[in-house]
Amino acid sequence: MQLDTILELINQYGYFALFFALWLGIVGMPIPDEVIVMTGGMVGSFGILQSIPAFFVTYLGVISGLSLGYILGYKIGAPVLDRIRRKRHMDIYIVRAEYLLQKYGSQALVISYFLPIVRHVVPYLVGISKMSFRRYALFSFTTGFVWTLLFFILGHLLGSNAASVGYLINEYSKYLLIILPVIAAGTFIVVARMKRKRVNV
Repeated sequence: MQLDTILELINQYGYFALFFALWLGIVGMPIPDEVIVMTGGMVGSFGILQSIPAFFVTYLGVISGLSLGYILGYKIGAPVLDRIRRKRHMDIYIVRAEYLLQKYGSQALVISYFLPIVRHVVPYLVGISKMSFRRYALFSFTTGFVWTLLFFILGHLLGSNAASVGYLINEYSKYLLIILPVIAAGTFIVVARMKRKRVNV
């Protein structure tokens, strides 16, 4: 399904098309989530849909799609992961998701939102590990709200340029996992130096 097709469906079916385009992201929609969310903001700015209802429908589509992964992981377990591994190039995303969970625990649900494809794998893994739904929702739904709002507003502001910028963001977001440890190490060094200065004073 291409972006033009989604726009046609939005014109025909309105909010439902926006919701299902995101909900189906769990089965590997070829259009990145960022692009669909920004498209929601764009159609709101054009008056095709009303912005506030479009935002909440978009948000529900995002969290419903990811929650389906959590539920499948929780109810079915490891066979779900085996099925994901059979898909082309998915091993690398599973490794990244496992690394995030080992290093950051529940906070991996927050970080993964900003990593394409990994954001869909992490809910499966936390479901398989039997994380409680309350804990899952606390991290995933709150981050999902902020993430959706950010990209929705960006799409609203960019208008007809929303999709092309969305593809660029999706493309370069994959490097976040490399940049994140560098930022964390830099922050640790700066904080440590500030503490030393205070002690010396």
